[in-house]
Amino acid sequence: MRALVMSPDGTTGLRLTEVENPRPHANEALVCVHATSLNRGELRLLTIRPDGWIPGQDVVGIVEQAAADGSGPAVGARVVALVDEAGWAERVAVPTDRLAVVPDEVSVASAATLPVAGTTALRVLRHGRDLGSQQVLITGASGAVGRFQIQIAREQGAVVTAIAAARHAEDLRGLGAEQIVESIELASGPFSLITESVGGESLAHAIERVAPGGTIVMFGSSSGELTPIGFRQFVPGHEGARLQTFAYYTSGPAIGADIASLLALVAAGRLETRVSLTLPWTDIAHALDALRQRSFSGKAVLTIAE
Repeated sequence: MRALVMSPDGTTGLRLTEVENPRPHANEALVCVHATSLNRGELRLLTIRPDGWIPGQDVVGIVEQAAADGSGPAVGARVVALVDEAGWAERVAVPTDRLAVVPDEVSVASAATLPVAGTTALRVLRHGRDLGSQQVLITGASGAVGRFQIQIAREQGAVVTAIAAARHAEDLRGLGAEQIVESIELASGPFSLITESVGGESLAHAIERVAPGGTIVMFGSSSGELTPIGFRQFVPGHEGARLQTFAYYTSGPAIGADIASLLALVAAGRLETRVSLTLPWTDIAHALDALRQRSFSGKAVLTIAE
């Protein structure tokens, strides 16, 4: 089979080449991949992983070989999955607890947007517990995770303030954001839950706006800046507030079940996915450049044809 493999020979650090087919474990299904979507975190992985490594986390395809232990869907099922690596390939072995069957109402491209971004949005928001009528602040709101967070939080009854450029205001208001401001300094608060993906000064301002007993969930640092943090930032006025780090790969089991719940929302028309760029995987250089330049809001999807 073919895969995009880390290689110094490629202009993007990747080379499309022949590799061996995966050998699934008993609890893994072999999936023939039809599409994958890009995640910002993968840009960093491309700078630190060794030659020969196959990237790719979000995959959609058809079960070619069911799991030997009898778990998971049968051969021929259309599935979407979150894997830690090796998704940019024609076939991938997937633990059955990390995949979900795609409903007929959901397109391949829409399903491809959900694994990393959707489960991150859902699991980050769970740190806020019951969001009904709570004030929630979302930084980086125009990105894929932020867009999902706005919709899921609003679905749960939260009052959402989104941090995004003015050009995104109408779009994000349509997703359920009550207020859109261009910088976190303009957000009044206090907020019971703040989802923070920027870091640096943004995180410092988040601490100033968290409610007593509230939670700031840090799941990214797109600014690349460090944030000096001290006890006195939390008193007075923010007593009992906590900082919580988040990474999907340490966030617990049942990822497949969470993907299934997101698929159900999409199928019911209650969760919008945004596919801003669709390209064949042979155009990986174009897709990665667009991701680096932040030239789109939503997700880029690569289609894979055998």
